[in-house]
Amino acid sequence: MQATLNIAIEAAREAGKIISRNMSHIHSLSIQTKEKNDFVSEVDLKAEQEIINIIHRAYPHHGILAEESGEINKESKDEFQWIIDPLDGTTNFLRGFPHYSVSIALKHNNRLEVGVIYDPFKDELFCAGRGNGASLNDRKIRVSKLTNLEGALLATGFPFRENQNIDRYLASLKELMLHTSGIRRAGSAALDLAYVAAGRVDGFWEFGLNTWDIAAGALIVQEAGGLVGDTQGSHTHMETGNIVAANAKLFRLILQALNKK
Repeated sequence: MQATLNIAIEAAREAGKIISRNMSHIHSLSIQTKEKNDFVSEVDLKAEQEIINIIHRAYPHHGILAEESGEINKESKDEFQWIIDPLDGTTNFLRGFPHYSVSIALKHNNRLEVGVIYDPFKDELFCAGRGNGASLNDRKIRVSKLTNLEGALLATGFPFRENQNIDRYLASLKELMLHTSGIRRAGSAALDLAYVAAGRVDGFWEFGLNTWDIAAGALIVQEAGGLVGDTQGSHTHMETGNIVAANAKLFRLILQALNKK
């Protein structure tokens, strides 16, 4: 899968160039509202199209699931499917808040094989290929070794769309806030997962994410020695969007806290 990883890296970097070129004139961009508090800019669209073009030049028959374009080559998705978020953290980007990323993953026969997350502002490239570990700018990374919630720094996301279960979020936040050293909500789930893989935060949980938000990050965490699952510890996170990621010990402790009666 090295060839596909190289394509994902090329696509992420080229999308990152588009994003970076537009940083200086954010206020003149065309922006649409998909739903309340959920935006798409012309940068999202241009970056996504560049990614699709690069992938299809190399693999014209592969399936694609992209945030803005939806499914392409649906008949191929059961064998090869690329999962793309061209700009995870669009709201951050539009406000000049420097925390956003490009996320690209590849599934082969419904199993994640390649994951790339690129932060164009910091020029940080997080990569993983199944069985080959995870890296940040070509240096191997591992999840945190912390074994207790006391002293842990966790990342999460808060609901911003209508009809999300805010009471569930508040309950989970209260339970984990009381037992950790801090909670961070930075606004890019892909980067949150990459930071778990790099040990910058000890764990991450969130509810109701989309497949493109978490696909690349899930593989990168696993290849960095961590566990990823849903809030019951099962493997439905790619379908439900409910996700927990951490090292093995903290993974179990976060699950216990989230399911405390």
